[in-house]
Amino acid sequence: MTTAIKSKSKWAALSVALSGLMLAACSNSSEAPEAGEATAAANTDSTEQTIRIATESSYKPLSYTDADGKLIGFEIDLINALCDEMAAKCDISSQEWDGLIPGLQAKKFDAIIAGMSITPERLEKVDFTDPYLSNGLILVAKKGDEVSVEDDFSDVSVGAQRATIAAQYIEETHPKAKLNLYDTQENAYLDLTSGRIRALFSDKVTAAHWLMSDEGQAFEQKGEEFNSDDTMGIAVRKGDELAGKFNTALQALKASGKYDEISAPYFGTSTTAAAQEATAQ
Repeated sequence: MTTAIKSKSKWAALSVALSGLMLAACSNSSEAPEAGEATAAANTDSTEQTIRIATESSYKPLSYTDADGKLIGFEIDLINALCDEMAAKCDISSQEWDGLIPGLQAKKFDAIIAGMSITPERLEKVDFTDPYLSNGLILVAKKGDEVSVEDDFSDVSVGAQRATIAAQYIEETHPKAKLNLYDTQENAYLDLTSGRIRALFSDKVTAAHWLMSDEGQAFEQKGEEFNSDDTMGIAVRKGDELAGKFNTALQALKASGKYDEISAPYFGTSTTAAAQEATAQ
């Protein structure tokens, strides 16, 4: 009997203990969803805050590499400022120009910031943010050369980077031109300086920077800037809300004066003013 009583006492004590544990478990389980939801939200926020950005690294002064292979330039500085403003982690990678839009559509990256002009053709494939830079085209040739935009270039070798506004302009307005297309702007400059082409159609923001370099000292802009309604924007996939987030960040950089600070070393006051006007559109 004594043993039986002791056994019952142990079971009674164990029952009380188990009841307490169950109550505690119930109490904890009611709070658990909140903790789980917070963790999931944190993970979601973390995922949303990682933005993969593609650029093209042979387009001075927008995006190029230094002697150590590090990406530098106006657009790289702009990307870093935008990511800081958005409190986002951004992974920047250099891609071939022709692969930028296909890569974006294939979700290899989330945005393109690569001196990409906003055109009706591209708007059929991607969405763009508000413009972050206004631009135009210029013709570049050797100093003293009398070549001009009015020429038909039927007997003149001219160049442009492939799949750019400059290339499209020549093909549409100078169908008889002896046109050489290049995968990179740097290769176009090489052929210009070596004499393999006589003139180069190019974005003003890149060509003006090259003309100030040692390699460009023997060359000059021919005539006035043209096709000056060209603007550059950040490309994202169709319907992606990321465009709105970039727009908000761009507006904040403009309002704070940070945009001026970034662009002035590359373009000077006049181009900065044009860029500011572009972001206000």
